[in-house]
Amino acid sequence: MSEANEIEIQEQYIEKVKNINKDKNLKYTILTMGCQLNENDSEKLCGMIEKMGYTRTENQKEADLALFNTCCVRENAEDKLFGKLGELKRIKEDKGLIIAIGGCMMQEKHITDKIKESYPFVDILFGTHTLHKFPEDLYKAIEEKRKLEDILDIDGKIYEGLPIKRNSNIKASVTIMNGCNNFCTYCIVPYVRGRERSRAPKDIINEVRDLATQGYKEITLLGQNVNSYLRVEREKGIKFEEYEGVNSFATLLRAINKIDGIERIRFVSPHPKDFTDDVIQAIKDCEKVCKLIHLPLQSGNTKVLKEMNRKYTKEQYLELVEKMKKEIPNLTLSTDIIVGFPGETDEEFEDTLDVVRKVKFEQVYMFIYSRRVGTPGDRMENQIPEEIKHKRFDKLKALAESQIEENNQKYIGTIQKVLVEGESKNNEKMLTGRTDSNKVVIFEGDKHLKDQIIDLKIVSEHMWYLKGEQ
Repeated sequence: MSEANEIEIQEQYIEKVKNINKDKNLKYTILTMGCQLNENDSEKLCGMIEKMGYTRTENQKEADLALFNTCCVRENAEDKLFGKLGELKRIKEDKGLIIAIGGCMMQEKHITDKIKESYPFVDILFGTHTLHKFPEDLYKAIEEKRKLEDILDIDGKIYEGLPIKRNSNIKASVTIMNGCNNFCTYCIVPYVRGRERSRAPKDIINEVRDLATQGYKEITLLGQNVNSYLRVEREKGIKFEEYEGVNSFATLLRAINKIDGIERIRFVSPHPKDFTDDVIQAIKDCEKVCKLIHLPLQSGNTKVLKEMNRKYTKEQYLELVEKMKKEIPNLTLSTDIIVGFPGETDEEFEDTLDVVRKVKFEQVYMFIYSRRVGTPGDRMENQIPEEIKHKRFDKLKALAESQIEENNQKYIGTIQKVLVEGESKNNEKMLTGRTDSNKVVIFEGDKHLKDQIIDLKIVSEHMWYLKGEQ
């Protein structure tokens, strides 16, 4: 069955559920775990659910449908899910709540087995490759009172045209590819998201154009490995239709840079091994591409990087950073680092600290290594004791925070373009926004400035945010 026909079938199920729900004022909750790809998937789920007649609520007790979009990158996501399911059991008994769980965790058999055994009251389980079929699954759960498991182990297709409910009126994420071929030894993603599959250039360009006409100003391009966009297709001779000259990640950046209305372009997550010269040149040339680049390090030690299957050395990473800083004016960098990978010694961890000192990252996202069933890392000997992991984590955190404080000083007295997102969560009298380099700025201003890009003078720094004035 073609993708278009499948979407047409799901539209029919949307109408069926909508008719069932007519005049019932039904509500739903959704809990999203994990990365921005999961958040983008949740926006599609919300688009379908609201089209079926549900309205969103944050109050679990008044929900008629509870949806979980799960992540399996770290163990604490599992603990969070199972805790929430325990809370929902009473609500289900009282009012017949429908409970659905989707996302990456559902691609892990040991998790679905545990849910079926310990939480048999769950109605729907669906995987990363069957998200588009949620209307059909929900209809069958309502009408046929069936427990449904809709999970594919094989790589799924990319479905275009799903309804979507965006979380913002000004910033939007656009998935450009699904899956991953890298098989880093700590990572479960290739096993649950499947192999790399790139969206057609025309579909991406048209989605961004549509967002521009709706008034969106900032676009974030999403993928497990965005800078390998269309690489598999080119290497394996898989046919794809070029559109406006797009045949690689670099040409995609250039094409989106030309779209009127879009003022900022970001992307996550790239891989250092795929940061080719044409991508660096495109970032330099495209004035709308933000010059904060996320460049995951994971470890600063060459031996550990090899064990992780990262395919670059400490020296190659530092050479890439120097090349990028030389080519791209005003470049700032953020990164991901894993602490306590199996076998990592104190000396090898010091290499990570050395890279952090040399690069001076704008932001460091730090993670304590978490064993994932089914990955090579889980089967490795020499697992690091938790207390050692936490000591190293604290040492890295102290270094990163000292650098953030130092980096913040360079903003004071400068004029920054800030995309105003709305009221500050911590002070309703202040507005908040973000710079090109993703720094949070709070300032006093009229609420009508929301969703605009304005110039602010930075007057002080406060570690996690900057203070600005008009």
